[in-house]
Amino acid sequence: MPQKGIYILKKFIAIAILVLAATFIEIYWSMGTFSEKMSSGCLDCTFSQDIIFISSFTSIFFAIVSLLLSFIKNIYAKAIIEFIILILVWFFFNYSIFVDRESSWSTYTFSEELHYTFSLSIFPILVLSIPVIFSIHYISGIIKIS
Repeated sequence: MPQKGIYILKKFIAIAILVLAATFIEIYWSMGTFSEKMSSGCLDCTFSQDIIFISSFTSIFFAIVSLLLSFIKNIYAKAIIEFIILILVWFFFNYSIFVDRESSWSTYTFSEELHYTFSLSIFPILVLSIPVIFSIHYISGIIKIS
């Protein structure tokens, strides 16, 4: 029985580290143009501090989601669900950064905010989310929970 707990912990940590790194890269890649702009929510917070916080939260959240989805036996359904969740989480945080560092200082409409966030995010999200999902399934194959 203790072996199962160790396997779950190893899988959780491996997935969390992978998603932490990928989230950090994705946000810097897509929202890096706003790194020099001041945050409207926290005037003392740097762009790097925001990204580290967001990456940490995302990694823990997604590792938990991935472990919960490990009960789904259909690997394709599980991969699609993880893919959609990862894309939505990354898009949400990119949108939050855009609003916090750009649109709150200007007069963007909600649809313009979505459009600009989508146009800045689509390529980095797609390029990074596919290898992340494949890597998670590779990690899951290596670290079996019996």
